[in-house]
Formats: sequence, C-alpha cells, structure tokens
Amino acid sequence: MYLATYIQYWRINLLTMLEYRANFLMWFGFTIIYHATAVIALWVTLNTFPSLNGWDFRETAFMYGLWMLGHGLHNTIFFTVGAVPEFVREGRFDRFLIRPLDPLFQALTVPQQIWPDELLLAIAYFCVVTAAVRVHVDLTFVLYVPLVALGGALIDLGINLAIATASFWFIRIDTLRWVVMSLEQEFSRYPISIYGRGVRIVLAFILPFAFMNYFPATFLLHKTETGFNLNPAVGLLTPFVGALWVAVAYVFWRTGLTKYQGTGS
Repeated sequence: MYLATYIQYWRINLLTMLEYRANFLMWFGFTIIYHATAVIALWVTLNTFPSLNGWDFRETAFMYGLWMLGHGLHNTIFFTVGAVPEFVREGRFDRFLIRPLDPLFQALTVPQQIWPDELLLAIAYFCVVTAAVRVHVDLTFVLYVPLVALGGALIDLGINLAIATASFWFIRIDTLRWVVMSLEQEFSRYPISIYGRGVRIVLAFILPFAFMNYFPATFLLHKTETGFNLNPAVGLLTPFVGALWVAVAYVFWRTGLTKYQGTGS
C-alpha cells in the first residue's frame, strides 16, 4: 500500500510538472539565480580574503556543492514536512489521523508542485566544481558522495521534522523555522573553523549542518580539520548522524501525536 501510494504521489507530481512547464522553468530559473548568488558571494569573500582558515574559493565552492546535494535531495523527497504546521493550523492534519497510513508518510506525500530542479542543479554544479577542485575521483569517492547526500537530506529532514512537531504545541512556529533555515543557509556556506567556539558547537553537534558539507569535504579534500582538531574521517559519519537525527525526531513526532488535540478548525 505504501509503495503504491508513493508511486501515485510522484505520478501526480510529474503530471503537474508537465502541465505547468512554464512554472517549472520559472522556478528553475529562480533556483539557479539563488545558488549563483551564493557562489558569487563566496567568490567575492575569497577574493577579498584569499584563504578562510586554509580554505580557498574552489575548496569552499566544493563544500557548498556537497551541501547543495543533501539539501536538494531533501527538498525533492521530504520538502512537504515543512507544511505540517500549515496543516495543523488549518485543521487538515486531522485527516491523517483517521486514515490507515502512517501520518508522517501522508504528510510527506501530500500532492504539491514538487520540482526536482534543485537536485538536478546540485548534481550539475557538483560535477563542475569537482573537476575544478581537482579532487581525486575513485571508487571511494563515487560510493561515498551519494551517502553524504543521503545523510545530508536526513539531517535536513530530522531538523525540519522536529520543528514541524513543535507545531502540535505552539501552532505557529514560522519564526523558529525561519531562524533555523537562515542559520543553515548562511553559516553552512563557509568552513565552521572560521566561527567562534559556540557557533562551531551548534553547527557540528546541536544542529549538525557541518556534517552535510564541512566534515565530508575535509575528508574528501584530505585537509586538516581545525574546527575541533578531529580526525578528518569524522566526515564518514554523515549518514549515521542523519539517521540518528531522523530517529530522534521521529520519537519526538510520535510523542507529539499523543499530545495533539487539533485547532478546532
């Protein structure tokens, strides 16, 4: 039942994309502009300061590419988890509780205009930046990078699921979601070693965005990890960190479901 429902979900998304091709192209254009602006900001920064604690522009751009892969995969598969607070406010979430499928699965498969544009752009960008940084592409690289992307997507999912669950108590959590998204998008562009210790701890161990790009990039580029003086092999833990975050967030989600009382809509 779950597999059939998921296939139907993507069938609807595909048909929607084919029907509204102009909208897809406009959104794809916006996605390109957004990420191009971020990369240009990196170039301007590294043109002013040729090295950020040992990281040059190409290496930092490579690190950004790793983040794009995980973030793009999340936005392609798990994006609708961010709509849970809206479902709660509008009273639509109650429908998930009376159907035979898992409520989280239903929330993740609500038909919307989900485009794979960001993931496609991330793959193309990562291929280009990998060639530019001249990283050695071997079997380890080919097997490891998809695991980093998956782990990064799970980290995003776990954090967003925890935020969505908070809406069972607080209804409106827009500000919290905006703060966390801003923290991810702004601070994860640069190596965490340039920040103060408090920020490094948050980005590595509380909201572990550093495992989406900084630690894996340190491992792949054979660099010395200077944020915490850890062994670069810590980057191999990205898939496990993602799985752990999702597991913890799901326990929180199940707890939230027992406290959910609806909004009276």
